[in-house]
Amino acid sequence: MTTHDVTRSETITETVAALSRTAAEQFADRPAQRFHRDGEWHELTFAQLHTIATEIGCGLIGLGVGPGERVAVLSDTRPEWFQAQLGIAAAGGVVVPIYPSSSVEECEWVLSDSGTVAVVCENSAQLAKVEAVRDRLPELRHVIMVDALAELRSAGGDTAELERRTAAVQPDDPSLIIYTSGTTGRPKGCVLTNRNMTACCRLCAEMEVVTPEDVAYLFLPLAHVFAQTVVLGAASSGALVAYNSGGPTAIMADLQAVRPTFLPSVPRIFEKVFAAIAGMVPAEMREQAVHAGLAVRELRAAGREVPPPLEAGFEKADEQLFSKVRAAFGGSLRQAITGAAPIAPEILQFFHAAGVPVHEGYGLSESAGVGTLNTADALSIGSVGCAVPGCEIRIADDGEILMRGPHIFAGYWKNPEATADILSDGWLLTGDLGSLDEDGFLSITGRKKDIIITAGGKNLTPNNLENDLRQSRWISQALMHGDRRPYPVALITLDAEMVVPWAAERGLPGEVAALAVDPQVRGLVQDVLDQVNSRYAKVSQIKKFTILDHDFSIETGELTPSLKVKRRAVEERYRGLLDDLYG
Repeated sequence: MTTHDVTRSETITETVAALSRTAAEQFADRPAQRFHRDGEWHELTFAQLHTIATEIGCGLIGLGVGPGERVAVLSDTRPEWFQAQLGIAAAGGVVVPIYPSSSVEECEWVLSDSGTVAVVCENSAQLAKVEAVRDRLPELRHVIMVDALAELRSAGGDTAELERRTAAVQPDDPSLIIYTSGTTGRPKGCVLTNRNMTACCRLCAEMEVVTPEDVAYLFLPLAHVFAQTVVLGAASSGALVAYNSGGPTAIMADLQAVRPTFLPSVPRIFEKVFAAIAGMVPAEMREQAVHAGLAVRELRAAGREVPPPLEAGFEKADEQLFSKVRAAFGGSLRQAITGAAPIAPEILQFFHAAGVPVHEGYGLSESAGVGTLNTADALSIGSVGCAVPGCEIRIADDGEILMRGPHIFAGYWKNPEATADILSDGWLLTGDLGSLDEDGFLSITGRKKDIIITAGGKNLTPNNLENDLRQSRWISQALMHGDRRPYPVALITLDAEMVVPWAAERGLPGEVAALAVDPQVRGLVQDVLDQVNSRYAKVSQIKKFTILDHDFSIETGELTPSLKVKRRAVEERYRGLLDDLYG
């Protein structure tokens, strides 16, 4: 750690409540937010962001929102989301994020369980969800539209009271209640304190996850803990956050316009770029390019001379392939971090070879999204990195990963039984299985609850096989099934962006539903499965599969908002198809 790093981390506030003021004092006229409106990109400085947060905080006090009361935000990722968050925090409130993809019933549960007194809704569609259940939410007193935040700000208010509220917030007071997206059961509210979140801010500064010179591009939902760590860490470090301009379809165009230096993401983005670009060249040529790219970059990093034949091969690969990869991300990317779900090592090697360092990390909502991280100085592809400063990792006797540190949550909101099940003597019982190597790199081997035990008593971990299948450009999602069954089978969904153009070239139907039953498409998937199966012991190999006529989605309840497959929900929904695979 350099002296500069220590200075930056030591100036970080003790509470999120004081963050906007502290950032404004330190960074003043530096740009804090960039966003797209009316066909143009606009910016706000840290001083302007603080003014907005102050006015929102005063407005909430004027509405009667008291210290410690919960205020929800139901919106897509946009600059007003974070502006509202800073205002709520400054007024002494607790922020309750709600995924914009949530159903009416899910919104009701979060608002009711948290005892939310006010909710900020992005638009009429989100408002309708709240209004549909408002008569069953006796504690909800105010519904505020994002477009009405300007009116709330202009109402004025008691700035002296706001300052008293801000100063009164303590490090161990709740800052966020993030409801787990939950692959099973009802979501539980993770209580993350001011101490938890500012510890993450210090880590971001110490590890240079974000620096004052960075432009971070954010499309992740701010209801997800990973995105929360990013925006709070960026504000603490003086970095600019550029916000997604219009949903998933805008991501690639935004990257060209914004040219980010830092990209927090989930594996699916990298998997899709890999499938699109890697498909341009034969597999053998791609493997040679990756080998050359990794070797040259390793030699250069060590300050060693690159042999001329290797340099020539690398330059050719860079011109034909790697330059296109860098350009796809805007051409200025310093670092990307992927989390929330596993990613195949082959994909990471590809991006590292191309000069797009994608570092895999590991954390949970219950750990404020923080735990381990690969870095440029400590990298082991295939692992999720070493424990970050201040975090302890150990492996229990049964293989479960345990975690301890200042970032570990206070417990589940109003749920002491569930809290007792996951916290033990300060250790977080993650529910994940893993191993630590002699250098401290952590590898995830599966989820305790996801282990498949076949009828023959064999224990199988589905994640690796599923990840290998998703590397194919034809396959979007794969779910392996086989608990208490004689052998594993799989549900497969097609990647429409790849398979539909392929089908059109061959005169096949252009609809995914028709292609799902087409023999040629089935042959494509079978070839992929044969290649993947060959890497595993016979007992682990998938024997049969069926292709669904649609992709999994958040809206249908098959994916969490962080794009993880809801295994139990999918298995239940397609129980009949799975039964049919066993004849």
